[in-house]
Amino acid sequence: MRKILVIGAGKSASYLIKYLLEKSESENLIVIVGDVNFSHAKKLTHNHDNAQAIQLDIHDKSSRQNAIKNCDIVVSMLPARFHIEAAKDCISFGKHMVTASYVSEGMQKLNKAAAQKGLVFMNEIGVDPGIDHMSAMQVIDRIRDKGGKIILFESFTGGLVAPESDNNLWHYKFTWNPRNVVVAGQGGAAKFLQEGTYKYIPYNRLFRRTEFLDVEGYGRFEAYANRDSLKYQSAYGLNNAKTLYRGTMRRVGFSRAWNIFVQLGMTDDEYSIDDSENMSYRDFVNAFLPYSPTDSVELKFRHALKIDQDDIVWDKLLELDLFSNKKMVGLKKATPAQILQKILMDSWTLAEDDKDMIVMYHKFGYELNGEKHQIDSTMVTLGEDQTYTAMAKTVGLPVAIATLAILNEKITTPGVQIPITKEVYDPILKELEAYDITFKETEVPYLGYNQLNL
Repeated sequence: MRKILVIGAGKSASYLIKYLLEKSESENLIVIVGDVNFSHAKKLTHNHDNAQAIQLDIHDKSSRQNAIKNCDIVVSMLPARFHIEAAKDCISFGKHMVTASYVSEGMQKLNKAAAQKGLVFMNEIGVDPGIDHMSAMQVIDRIRDKGGKIILFESFTGGLVAPESDNNLWHYKFTWNPRNVVVAGQGGAAKFLQEGTYKYIPYNRLFRRTEFLDVEGYGRFEAYANRDSLKYQSAYGLNNAKTLYRGTMRRVGFSRAWNIFVQLGMTDDEYSIDDSENMSYRDFVNAFLPYSPTDSVELKFRHALKIDQDDIVWDKLLELDLFSNKKMVGLKKATPAQILQKILMDSWTLAEDDKDMIVMYHKFGYELNGEKHQIDSTMVTLGEDQTYTAMAKTVGLPVAIATLAILNEKITTPGVQIPITKEVYDPILKELEAYDITFKETEVPYLGYNQLNL
């Protein structure tokens, strides 16, 4: 029996493990699920005959190395910062490795050693990054094969709440790590290419520069720029493209309201607030506002941010219980971002019967035979329940399919890599269609870059 070690039994691992167990009989597999919390690992094995649950602390060198040494391939579903020790062990013991995370500097440094040993270290094989890479490269390569030249590429992804579970004014709930939502866009200006000119959007302007997108059957969305849209320019072979823009999708109106938190400083994660554990939500908000012996916190807030009382943004803020005297922060020495996250989790945590949704949108502009063309490509995937979410599906299935393909020597190019070659993306995208992860392509008149709204 061939052994696959899955490290990490979090939310994104459900579809991954389900897929591998369904294939275990025909593919002669034993799926070993390791997690620091044994009960989490045990839950996802469903007592399957070809599954084993083990307690595995990635920081415990002995147990980690023993588990890796006794498997055929390692799948790390841990946060990105924890991959590197497992990766080094994979080099030592000659094991292939798969992750859904961005290639870190430390991981990239292992490229030469992995290649020399003939090991495949596949990264960025989830949804974003992952399905976005594969679906984009499939169309880009097809255009090039016809003799076309890419002049525009835009790509957007959003993890959102499904329409039937969309019941708040923000049209948003947490479907992934809440912290990543709160601190999104920080750490430098967003950088992209527009009609041959480098453009930059600083963090304090990021959420007021949005692009509108319409997805058939699901309505209108907005997108704000990712921090570095040019990160994959060379990898995608788009060095001659005039426009290159990548962004994150939300429902229309989210960004204008979110910008209120940015302007007040509530998303700051660089300092802690004194006596935060004894603060009410109202106290937290008031800490960012000027003193007044007469004006209420609400009035000071509206004046400071120039929000009219009948503005929908004000209704969105009230919906979060921001001004509650009864709800307490209860976090010691917390940063503003940590406190804001706690407040938002009260309102934006998915209910037991809620479903999530992944939306992806690509735009390809190209020249062929002297004429300009455009292809718009969209994908929408809905979750089933709180275990088999759309996020878990679109992250876990590509990881699982790639893992089996590497094990079966269908993917053989060694070294640290991302899924941008036909060897990788063609079979994986084809199999994903069987799970209703499909793209709808539409030929539209070439419009060029859609000017961002100021």
